[in-house]
Amino acid sequence: MSAPLFLVEALPTANSMVLDGPEGHHAATVQRLRVGEQVVLADGRGGTATAVVTAVGRGTLDLDVIDRGYVDAANPRLVVVQGIAKGDRGELAVQAMTEAGVDEVVPWAASRSVVQWRGDRGVRARGRWVATAREAAKQARRAWLPVVAGAPDEATASVAGRLAGAAAGYVLSEEATDRLTTVELPERGEIVLVVGPEGGISPTELAAFEEVGARPVRLGPSVLRTSTAGVAALAVLATRLLRW
Repeated sequence: MSAPLFLVEALPTANSMVLDGPEGHHAATVQRLRVGEQVVLADGRGGTATAVVTAVGRGTLDLDVIDRGYVDAANPRLVVVQGIAKGDRGELAVQAMTEAGVDEVVPWAASRSVVQWRGDRGVRARGRWVATAREAAKQARRAWLPVVAGAPDEATASVAGRLAGAAAGYVLSEEATDRLTTVELPERGEIVLVVGPEGGISPTELAAFEEVGARPVRLGPSVLRTSTAGVAALAVLATRLLRW
């Protein structure tokens, strides 16, 4: 089993450090790590450090750094525009997509989104997506922490602008004839994939995305939930791009 990963604001520059705060509490109290066990520290920006536990305190670990590393950012970069969904479906989508390797998630206030993120409610909801991505990145032992964009949600015009500037843009649509398994993928740049909410993507939205060059694509004969469509599409892209 691989060593657990903990996210820190900055990697230690010395050969020893104390892991405290929420991460130290989780390591010492929840995971009950012991002297001699290894951990991986990551700054969420590609930097890593492997360390050995030398002492365990109340919510803290004393660590000796034994190795340092850096993981290059993925290229092409995978961005999923996720239609805001009701309940915890959006958070489930973010969790699964983070584990599957998404590089950025953009919350989208689609016209058919049942839930609207406005004011303080939107700030809190986006915060839950950020926290979900963080925990999923730790679970997946990712050196890069996915970005959750939006302020806190993006309008259709903003999404269209993002698609216009991408190396390639795709919109999941059950009515599409092209399959994500066969469309041409760029070697570099940003691949933006749009996933609609429970009610799907409206014809007006689809037309706006196609106007800036995005291509409607489908995964197969089944119609997937908004919480699973993104991760299924990412699995296809990760395989085709030889990430997996």
